[in-house]
Amino acid sequence: MCGIVGYIGSQVATPILIDGLKRLEYRGYDSAGVAMMNGEGVELRKAVGKIAMLEAAVTSDPIEGSMGIAHTRWATHGPPNESNAHPHHDCTNTIAVVHNGIIENANGLRKMLESQGHTFTSETDTEVLAHLIETAFDGTLEDAVIDALMLIEGTYGIAVISQRDPDKIVCARKGSPLLLGLGDGEQYVASDVAAILKHTRDVVYLDDGELAVLTREGYQVMNLDAKRLEKRVSKIDWDIEQIERGGFDHFMLKEIFEQPTTICNTMRGRIVLDDGMSKLGGLNLSRDELLNLDRIIITACGTSWHSALIGKMMIEQYARIPVEVEYASEFRYQNPIVTNRTLCIVISQSGETADTLAAMREAKRRGAKTLGLVNVVGSTIAREDDGGIYLLAGPEIGVASTKAFTSQVVALALLTLKLARLRSMSMVEGRTVGQALERLPDQVQEILDRAGEIDKIAEMFKGAHNALYLGRGYNFPTALEGALKLKEISYIHAEGYPAAEMKHGPIALIDENMPVVFIAPHDSVFDKVVSNVQEVKARGGRVIAITSRSESDLEGKMDYEFRIPETIDMLYPILAAIPLQLLAYHVAVDRGLNVDQPRNLAKSVTVE
Repeated sequence: MCGIVGYIGSQVATPILIDGLKRLEYRGYDSAGVAMMNGEGVELRKAVGKIAMLEAAVTSDPIEGSMGIAHTRWATHGPPNESNAHPHHDCTNTIAVVHNGIIENANGLRKMLESQGHTFTSETDTEVLAHLIETAFDGTLEDAVIDALMLIEGTYGIAVISQRDPDKIVCARKGSPLLLGLGDGEQYVASDVAAILKHTRDVVYLDDGELAVLTREGYQVMNLDAKRLEKRVSKIDWDIEQIERGGFDHFMLKEIFEQPTTICNTMRGRIVLDDGMSKLGGLNLSRDELLNLDRIIITACGTSWHSALIGKMMIEQYARIPVEVEYASEFRYQNPIVTNRTLCIVISQSGETADTLAAMREAKRRGAKTLGLVNVVGSTIAREDDGGIYLLAGPEIGVASTKAFTSQVVALALLTLKLARLRSMSMVEGRTVGQALERLPDQVQEILDRAGEIDKIAEMFKGAHNALYLGRGYNFPTALEGALKLKEISYIHAEGYPAAEMKHGPIALIDENMPVVFIAPHDSVFDKVVSNVQEVKARGGRVIAITSRSESDLEGKMDYEFRIPETIDMLYPILAAIPLQLLAYHVAVDRGLNVDQPRNLAKSVTVE
C-alpha cells in the first residue's frame, strides 16, 4: 500500500525522490512527504492529496541535498492530514523516518515515551519509531535503529536518516517489502522496483529481520544482531516502458489490451503439445510427490481468490484431487488440517500480499509443500515457497487486476494439465486442452477487436446503483470477478451469484432498474442458465448476456448480447473476463472516476 523511496549519491535528490513517488502512485495513498539532508540538518516537506501537491510545495519552498527519503501514505492510524503524513521527526528534529506496515504495540510504546518527556505531533504509529531511535542513539544510526526495532511488535519496512550520523540511510524490513538499488557512487532504497527502475536494474531484496546501511560508496546488509550477511544481487529484466501508459488513457485499459501477449507469455515453453502435457520446471516437486498428494488447498485474496475457485474446478474435474479454496485472511485462524501429503497453492499478483504470505508460512509450519503463483520475480512469496509458477505477465499498475487474473487462470490450467496427465487424463484429452490453451491469445484479440461494442453496453449502467452478475459452473467465479471489477472502479454495488441461487434471495431485488449480467457461453450448463435468464426477464430485469453462439432459446430475452469465441468449458472464464473488464472500465470512465487509482484501494495490501 504505502510507498517508500530513498536516495544517497551525488545528484540533487529531490527530483529523483518525487519521480520515484510518482511511479508508486498506483499502490494507493492519500498524502506524501519528503525528508532531505540539506547540509545543515534534516528538512521536511509534506502535503495531503496527490503527489502533485507535494511537488508544488517543494517547488514553492525548495529543499536541496544529495540524500533523502520520501513516502506515500495510505491512512491507518489517524486521518490523512499534513501532521500524519510521513516522514516523521523525533523531538530534536534530527531524525526522520518513513514506514510501511503497522506497529501493533504503538499505544503502549507511546505512553512509555510520553512518560519520559517525549512530545508527539501526529496520531500515527510510525512516530513512535522516531522517538525510540532518538532515545537509543548512542553511537551509529544503525545501532540505534536495531535497539528501537527490538521493542517493536508488528510489521515494518522503514528508511531512516539522521543529522547525527549524516552520510547514510538505514533501512529494515519485517513483513513489508523493501529492496536496495545499486548504482555507481549512489544507492537507492524502495518498496517497489518501479520507483528506481529508471536509475538501476541491480537490486538486492531484503528479507524479514534484515537491516541495510546505504552510503555513497556501497551497502551493508546485516541481521538484528548486527551480523553482516551476504546477499545475492538480482537483475531486473523488464523495461521502464512497461510501467508507462504507452498511449492508452489508463493503465487498466493498456493492461486489458496486453492480454493476448501476457497469456502467451504465461504459456510460452510450458505446453508440450505432442505429449498433451505441460512442462513446469519451477514446481520443485518430483513425480512421486505429485502422485502422492491427497489434498490441495488454494489460498488467496480478492481477484486471486476468484482464480483459485476456477483452479479448484479444473483440478477436481481433470486430476480428481480434492481441493479446498480458503481466504488467506481466514486460513491461519481456522486451525487448518494439513499433512505432508497436502499441497498449499498460494496466489498473489505482487507476491507480497500480507495475508497470503502468512497463510503460506502457516501451511509450511504444519508440514505442507507450498507452491506460489506470483507475477513479481524476487517477491517474498517467490523466495519463500517450495516451488512455483511465475505468471510472466509483466508489471501490473492498475489497482483493479486484469492481466494478472487471466494469467493466473492460465497457470492453473497448466498445473491441472500436469497433474491430470500424471493421474488419469489421456494423451488425446491432454492435446485437446493444450490446443485450446494455444488458441487463447488469438481469441482474446478477437474480443478486443470488438471492444467498442462494450462501450455501448456501459450506457445501461450509468444511472444504476446495483447490479447482479450470474453464472454457473466455471462461470460462477467469473461472475464474482465481473462484479468485483465493477464495484472496485465504478463504485456501483454489484454482487456475483451462482445463477441458480438467484431465486433464493437476490431475485427480490430485480426490477427495471437492475442490470443483470449473465455469463452464458454454450457450455455443459448452458440450458440451466437459459431458465435463469427467463426468470429475470419475467420480472422486468435488464439482461446483458455474455454468450458464445446464436441460440433461439435466448432470442428476445437479452437487452444486450456480447459474443465470445467458443472453447472448452474450463477456459471460458478467461474469455468471458475480457468483456467484463471492459464493461467495468467503460462504466467507470463514463462516471468520470479515477480508473487506475480507485478510492480506498491499494495495489499491494501488505498489512493484515
